[in-house]
Amino acid sequence: MFGIRYLKAPATTFVLHYKNGEIVRRGRGLSFFYFAPTSVLVQVPVTSIDVPFAFTETSADFQETTVQGNLTYRINDPERLAALLDYTVDAQGRYKSDDPSKVGERLIQTTQTAARFFIQSQKLRTLLTSSAQLVTAIREALQRSDTVAQLGVEVLDVSVGSIKSDPEMAKALQAEAREQLLKEADEAIYARRNASVQLERTIKENEFQTEIIVAEKQRQVSETKMAGDIAVEQQRSQLVETRVANERKEAEARGASLHAILAPVRDVDWRVLLAVQGDAQASTMISSAFDQLARNAEKIGQLNITPDLLQALLPKQPAGAPLAQAPSKSPTGR
Repeated sequence: MFGIRYLKAPATTFVLHYKNGEIVRRGRGLSFFYFAPTSVLVQVPVTSIDVPFAFTETSADFQETTVQGNLTYRINDPERLAALLDYTVDAQGRYKSDDPSKVGERLIQTTQTAARFFIQSQKLRTLLTSSAQLVTAIREALQRSDTVAQLGVEVLDVSVGSIKSDPEMAKALQAEAREQLLKEADEAIYARRNASVQLERTIKENEFQTEIIVAEKQRQVSETKMAGDIAVEQQRSQLVETRVANERKEAEARGASLHAILAPVRDVDWRVLLAVQGDAQASTMISSAFDQLARNAEKIGQLNITPDLLQALLPKQPAGAPLAQAPSKSPTGR
């Protein structure tokens, strides 16, 4: 009414009230009456604002890469921004120009410039796994940017949601990565089998080494036992030799003694010896006589033997035994 209006701004909006070209009010969350025909109102939001971005750049190996992310900023110097861009609002609180949307565009352009410098220095294979490095590069570039300082804004956060390559190139990289993984799996299987073989070989070598040690110990035991047996046999051989020598000496001594005993009577007739000993019997003497007669039979012309003589040569019969009959004379006997 009569051009007088009332403004009540939220606490997240910075208000500049110009009157006749001069600032009469400034601050957050102001509420006041003003005369519309002579007043100009500027409202700058000081809340955090999210700006999504997506752009395509070429990597160091000439491969197209699409980067998607989000940029969060807030205006920390609204008066400086209001001096560069038009944030004037009408009676309904609508901006009279599209300048407020240019802040996000300029920040995205700065972000893309920083990302381009990083992407062009990396190959695609490395770039696809370098989102953290890309975020760091963009954040540092925004902190050094003159555009950000001139706009009076503060970048709160930068995030990269995805880094994608051309679909065909992505398939090729996936296939190559798959083959590499399969190769590594084969190498792991080979390494495991090789390790198993090595362990088996070590076990076998240890078993063989144990058998060698056991055989060596058995050989030492056998050699020790054999040496003991040899020593025993040597001692036994010495004992036998000693015993034989002793027996030989005893035999020699007995032979010498017997020789000494028999030497005086060696030339004496045995019949004399029997007579000397008193063992001479008539039958023995008669038998000896017959032996001498048999040896000199060619010198004897005629020999008569009586039955009494033969009866004396026969052994005596026990009592009650039948008498032996005298042999019958041959018709031609003498």
